Amino acid sequence: MAKANWKPGTMIYPLPAVMVSCGHTPEEYNIITIAWTGTINSEPPMCSISVRPGRHSYEIIKRTGEFVINLTTEELAKATDWCGCRSGRKYNKWKEMNLTPAPAKIVKAPVIDESPVNIECVVKEIKELGSHHMFIAEVVNVSVDEQYVNDENAFSFAKARPLVYSHGHYFGLGKKIGKFGWSVQKKKKKAKKPGNKSL
Repeated sequence: MAKANWKPGTMIYPLPAVMVSCGHTPEEYNIITIAWTGTINSEPPMCSISVRPGRHSYEIIKRTGEFVINLTTEELAKATDWCGCRSGRKYNKWKEMNLTPAPAKIVKAPVIDESPVNIECVVKEIKELGSHHMFIAEVVNVSVDEQYVNDENAFSFAKARPLVYSHGHYFGLGKKIGKFGWSVQKKKKKAKKPGNKSL
């Protein structure tokens, strides 16, 4: 199979398009849209976001040491993009996009009430990588909107319709292919149906 070699770049796609909320007082509450985010550890649960130092939210997160990752949906696509294109220095993003700051359970930063999942994070380390600085954080609480919980008490992608980001574009998620371990799962033998035997 022929392959073209491209220059080194950020080619791990798709990524979750999340809105990160920060600030300790209503006057400084802000939202920044982040694509460079991900899970980095299971126990304790940890994640990271990478932010350009020039962004308004960077100093707020660095000073307060906490933030909230708010997952987004197709319905929140416009707000997600808008909050990534406008600066909190000039706009009140909450009012402009009709988003509601609500109290978090652990951290002082607000959660976005319209988000299906809010992940409260406390910064443990900041790594200066180059264009972006990575905030490595521990997850201290997760809140999930009950309308997106299915009968198995799990988060329903079908109900929430999450938003993802890929190479400058936003997408919804496609159909479910399988679950973890389905490729090695043993198939159950079908029970034989009882039949009439001739005597």
